[in-house]
Amino acid sequence: MGVPQTVIEHGFPHVETVRSAITALYRRLSYDTVHAFDTSVPPVDVAFSDDEDPYLGVQRVAGSMVRHLRLPDARMIVSFRDMHHAGSVELAAGPEYFIELNARFKTHRRDIGAALSHEVMHVYLHRLGLEFPGTRDNEILTDTAAAYLGAGWLLLDAYRESSVATQKLGYLTPEEFGYVLAKRALAFGEDPAPWFTSPQAYDAYVRGAQWARRDGRRPPLAAAGRLARHRYARDRRAGVAPRGAGYAFESDGASRVSFPCPTCHQRIRVPVRGRVRARCGLCRSVLECDT
Repeated sequence: MGVPQTVIEHGFPHVETVRSAITALYRRLSYDTVHAFDTSVPPVDVAFSDDEDPYLGVQRVAGSMVRHLRLPDARMIVSFRDMHHAGSVELAAGPEYFIELNARFKTHRRDIGAALSHEVMHVYLHRLGLEFPGTRDNEILTDTAAAYLGAGWLLLDAYRESSVATQKLGYLTPEEFGYVLAKRALAFGEDPAPWFTSPQAYDAYVRGAQWARRDGRRPPLAAAGRLARHRYARDRRAGVAPRGAGYAFESDGASRVSFPCPTCHQRIRVPVRGRVRARCGLCRSVLECDT
């Protein structure tokens, strides 16, 4: 994991990679496995008391992450070290994996769970054989997987900005973490908002949720707004969608339109014939369309 940031990037600069990561999770894990993570790591499992020994506590929290990710034969050996980054993990064959956390976490214990959620997710993805090319994209995959599979709400809660201190962990922006968590909430019906101790994290979640809901209101989905529907109808008559529209018209003897599933972002193809109900074969979402 990269160094804790004091100059915070905002917005959604990595959102396309995030969407690709969600698709990759469904493809590699299957619908049933993804939905086995319908309950997040609870705050009580990662909380530290003031008098808890940091070395014993960090092993306890790592054990919670291992159990959450169903890695019963994996053992996390965690230590602290003076380092530039927030954390690192040695990805070997296992069953033991050595994680190092920045020594600052011995005194800033509230964020140990966040740091471990990222590093243990590296182990999970390594054992799955799931990775993206390039360090940046692979780290974005790791953050996205942690958030979507129920551990990464801690990474957003570690985001704080004030006159006293500014910090963010992970490679996603705060709003992108909010986006992934909101996508998870829409898919699983679990709202993480009550768990946030950082007001800035809550605000980022709200902004991310606005983007997540917008995915479900794009043509040819029936929930699209009036203006979007008007643009879609114009493009349908022309048979060409402008760049960035999201949908694309295809013809192979019968007119079709393709668009990304609002849940998993796999592309779906349906006939252009008015009201159509489509079912995503990857995440099983049932989508009402007006093509």
